[in-house]
Amino acid sequence: MKTNKAILGIIAGVAVGTTLGVLFAPDKGEKTRKKIAEKTMDAKDKLKESFDDFIETASEKYSSIKQEGEELLKSKKEDLKDKIIKETKKA
Repeated sequence: MKTNKAILGIIAGVAVGTTLGVLFAPDKGEKTRKKIAEKTMDAKDKLKESFDDFIETASEKYSSIKQEGEELLKSKKEDLKDKIIKETKKA
């Protein structure tokens, strides 16, 4: 989770830095606006890709934890069932 926040922070920082760099570059207004639009689209695409990776990772972790929980529950149910059967045979 901390890694994903760091990645998003870095991407946001790069986007802001790039935009400021373009704004202070000695180009005509039209070129500057075009560069800002291109850099913004690049940053948006990178951010979307990072977010998609984060969602995929979270989904995989959720599925894994869910499966482990179901397996543990099944195992404990079987253990309890075996104990009940043993106790009823003793009685």
